[in-house]
Amino acid sequence: MVFGLKIKNIAFILFGAAIFAFGLVHFNMQNNLAEGGITGITLLLYFLFGMDPSITNLALNIPLFFLGWKLLGRQSFFYTVIGTVGLSVFLWIFQRFAIHMPLKHDLTLAALFAGVFVGIGLGIIFRYGGTTGGVDIIARLVYKYKGISMGKTMFAFDAVVITLSLLLYLSYREAMYTLVAVFVAARVIDFMQEGGYAAKGATIISEKSEQIAQKILTEMERGVTVLKGRGSYTNRERDVLYCVVAKNELPRLKNVITSVDPHAFVAVTDVHDVLGEGFTLDENKQPIHPE
Repeated sequence: MVFGLKIKNIAFILFGAAIFAFGLVHFNMQNNLAEGGITGITLLLYFLFGMDPSITNLALNIPLFFLGWKLLGRQSFFYTVIGTVGLSVFLWIFQRFAIHMPLKHDLTLAALFAGVFVGIGLGIIFRYGGTTGGVDIIARLVYKYKGISMGKTMFAFDAVVITLSLLLYLSYREAMYTLVAVFVAARVIDFMQEGGYAAKGATIISEKSEQIAQKILTEMERGVTVLKGRGSYTNRERDVLYCVVAKNELPRLKNVITSVDPHAFVAVTDVHDVLGEGFTLDENKQPIHPE
């Protein structure tokens, strides 16, 4: 495709924009809840002056498009334009063909729905290389160069905009539920960025490391990496095993370890977005779920 853009990515970015727009119209706008970033400013202008968010979203993002062009590269820039324009189009559609579902009698539910829809929508857009402009561009750059999650960066910007919204039109009750929605959205974004599939990584220290490694290989058919370690107290060299297994395989891994050495030291950590043989590749190094 032109500029290396993929039809699959464009389709998912537009799908994410539709989910995002649906949440904004049906849960934020219908229940007087604010948002963060540029989107929050568009809602602020809507609640104060009745300005159409589908128009102000484009108007506010035009200057940031130039920043995206210089810093994100041509492909990411075009994905951002697609995401931003797609959001404005879907905002226009959902405002004119809205489903009436006010939840002002239950703002907890409204905030949770708002957070989930916004989080899923943005998570899909980010995962397929796009943004919806505004703070999304800044968050993507921070993630790219600093390694700070997009959700955390956006939450910081959101706090500033929500504070401004509180001073201008939100009640304290609505501001609190807005914070709930923003927090939920940030967590959903992080979850989708890190990958829905979570595995467990086990670091194993034992006098019988060779037997443990062999048993994991034969009984669980999982790879084991042998690292060299040295105890700071004993100053002795010993092997340290590292193994990644699916979450539901963790009890079995523990049983395998304790059957060889009940006194082995085992440290278990969360592992997100696992790539490689046994997870995304089969034994022939072919994708398990080809695109």
